[in-house]
Amino acid sequence: MSLVAGMDGCRTGWLCLIKDMATDCVNAKILPNISGLLELETQPEVVTVDIPIGLTDWGPRECDRLARKYLKAPRASSVFPAPVRPVLEATTYEQACQIGDKVNGRKLSRQLWAILPKIREVDTFLRSDPTRQRWVREVLPEVCFWAWNNNKAMTHKKRSPSGKAEREALLKPLYGNDYARIQSNLPQGWYANDDLLDAFAALWSAERVVAGKAVVLPETVPVDSCGLRMEMVA
Repeated sequence: MSLVAGMDGCRTGWLCLIKDMATDCVNAKILPNISGLLELETQPEVVTVDIPIGLTDWGPRECDRLARKYLKAPRASSVFPAPVRPVLEATTYEQACQIGDKVNGRKLSRQLWAILPKIREVDTFLRSDPTRQRWVREVLPEVCFWAWNNNKAMTHKKRSPSGKAEREALLKPLYGNDYARIQSNLPQGWYANDDLLDAFAALWSAERVVAGKAVVLPETVPVDSCGLRMEMVA
């Protein structure tokens, strides 16, 4: 059995969509943490995750810069700067801002602070076993939708009715039945609808990675001081 998976953070942990490549069936699981991947009955060949992987010690990541370049305004604003690695040591928002300002001349946004525990969680997971980088890859859903839409960024914000509709228009021809079934079966309080859209975008990119068709930003991938790849795939 060959499986691929796409994951997006949600209020209860991680929304994980797993596709059986033999049957084309997609199933959803809520994993409480990233280590839940190791408890799956069958290990996916590729897992794409909407979270920064690989962090600079200072300065911006090239993959973030390229993502903004390709998305252009207004969707470029969806690419918020990944934290520099020293920020992972912070235990309070104020401390994170102080470290970011000292190292990088930039304080942390509240949005980035909110996902810092998940960034730290994935960082620890990958650093504890470097071979996991072979099958866990970073995505940014808006870049996935850009690639899915023939290299054209989405027009509307994903949480607006128009934004939801244009993203659904992309995914329904491929995943429409699975999308409807998962919406019906998975308790709504466990995730937001845009989490599901983002997870499907990640899943689409995971399929592209397996097929050797994925876009990789940048083409020549740098690694950080801990040996983690600083890239996005789509």
